[in-house]
Amino acid sequence: STMRKRKTTDSPHSSTDLSEGKEKLRLKQEVGLISGVSLIAGTMIGSGIFMSPEWVLHHMGSPASSLLIWAACGLLAMFGALSYAELGTIIKESGGEYIYILRIFGSFPAFLFAYTSVILVRPAGLAAVCLSFAQYAVAPFYPGCSSPEVVVKCTAAACILLLTIINCLNVRLATSIMNIFTAAKLLALLVIVVGGLVLLAKGQTQSFQNAFQNTTAGIGAVGVAFYQGLWSYDGWNNLNYVTEELKKPEVTLPRAVMIAIPLVTCLYLLVNVSYLAAMTPSELLSSGAVAVTWGYKVLGSWAWLISLSVALSTFGSSNGTFFSGGRVCYIAAREGHMPDILSMAHVRCLTPSPALLFTSAVSLIMIISGSFTSIVNFFSFIAWLFYGMTISGLLYLKIKKPELPRSYKVPIIIPIIVLMAAVYLVLAPIIDQPQIEILYIVLFIFSGVILYFPLVRFKCHPHFLQRVTLHLQLFLEVAPTARDAN
Repeated sequence: STMRKRKTTDSPHSSTDLSEGKEKLRLKQEVGLISGVSLIAGTMIGSGIFMSPEWVLHHMGSPASSLLIWAACGLLAMFGALSYAELGTIIKESGGEYIYILRIFGSFPAFLFAYTSVILVRPAGLAAVCLSFAQYAVAPFYPGCSSPEVVVKCTAAACILLLTIINCLNVRLATSIMNIFTAAKLLALLVIVVGGLVLLAKGQTQSFQNAFQNTTAGIGAVGVAFYQGLWSYDGWNNLNYVTEELKKPEVTLPRAVMIAIPLVTCLYLLVNVSYLAAMTPSELLSSGAVAVTWGYKVLGSWAWLISLSVALSTFGSSNGTFFSGGRVCYIAAREGHMPDILSMAHVRCLTPSPALLFTSAVSLIMIISGSFTSIVNFFSFIAWLFYGMTISGLLYLKIKKPELPRSYKVPIIIPIIVLMAAVYLVLAPIIDQPQIEILYIVLFIFSGVILYFPLVRFKCHPHFLQRVTLHLQLFLEVAPTARDAN
């Protein structure tokens, strides 16, 4: 069978099993439909919609073509999420791309994904979103000048530490915060939407006259515009990282996707229309922060509400990123691709606290060093490389393993479209504007080979690691967990 057989043993180090002779710990199934919609929408709506519109317009050249890019990005995110929903009903385990690649293609490519995601992609993404939050949170205290870098970094670090405490204490607390902040950011976007509709009703439609004029038709420009738009939609796959914590995942997963992504897409389109109603294309292009400029033009003295909204939005988004990102580390450790301690859960809180602490620590290092900017710029390149691999795995299962039980099926044309888009998004920047940073990223991914064979394939583990793991278990009050019976 191509589907890899699941391991029936738990930790290979029985001496570190605090729960020996007792029932194994499990993560709580606390995520229902509303929390699932909040996790998807709350993570997707971050700083992107407040910052990216000017860059999409810059690369596309005209308002109408930029709106088409936003709609196409939403459609692509929807197609990707629907494809992932079928994977989630076949392989009912948490871990997203990691667990799907592991079960379909095997250990080695799954390790490369986990290595890249845990060490680089997830912490860098979390650090970037927290820095965005910090930038907007401290801006009101430094009117008329840029905020000191030290203050911004300290605020971002405080944000990460606060998120760590919240997510380590209680899953329900983390999801409740997601629900509250999702509601807050949706309200902020609705204010922008209503303000735009009022402006349109007053006849401010000059940006939509000859709307396709100056449209850029270059393949490279369209690809870069897609990257900018897709950054704002990033998070469409987040629910697949916490499948084992979903209530009735076979029902909740597809429903949450079908509610959240069309909702976000419609909001993004209406918000962009509102920006264009308030500003001419040239004004929008010259704006450093589109939402803030919109606030000054439409809300006047109440413009500070927009800065507050962006700060709330990015905090909620970073909470969703942290909530799902820690699960990748946890699942990879449970499968033997990371140290055993990262696969354990707190004996009382039932949260994967060691994995969350590890993700937090790496993110803090990235914030302090400040050298992750170039890596974040190529986030989409790495993401769509692995999205493409995951979708090709779904196509393999649909063609070669149609007998596998699944409660939800997506038409085969949808994953084919997503795979074609992934190939385009990976190859377009290489062909159009090759940059040395892409080579560095590829080299980093394959540097995992050096660790895989001695540590994973041949299991050459130093004996002192068992003692370290035992002491960490006692200190952190954690124990091994059982895999979901599904």
